[in-house]
Amino acid sequence: MSKNTKTVIILLIIAVLIAIVPLFALKNAEFGGSDDAGSQMISEIQGEEYEPWFTPVLESALGGELPGEVESMIFCVQTGIGVGIIAFVLGRYVERRKWQKKEEKNNEKAGETEVSHA
Repeated sequence: MSKNTKTVIILLIIAVLIAIVPLFALKNAEFGGSDDAGSQMISEIQGEEYEPWFTPVLESALGGELPGEVESMIFCVQTGIGVGIIAFVLGRYVERRKWQKKEEKNNEKAGETEVSHA
């Protein structure tokens, strides 16, 4: 097994542990979103119920709250777009490096042939 393969396997195991350990370590804990935590904290500080300043655009357009599945789908689409952009940029960097190395080799070969002809 190569060093890279071992590193990838170890990192995957760590990622899985990071996701699973809190579920067993904190058995009766509530895992809420940051929106809930923020509104609760504001309510504690102000001493009154938090009221949002505006309603989301899609909720206003649909005349009600979005179903959880639709929110999840929109979040996944946003994630996919972000990952696509990051992968494109990283791919361009990798491809640029390949072309630069290839060009350097061609320049070295061209330099060798010039020296041998002189």
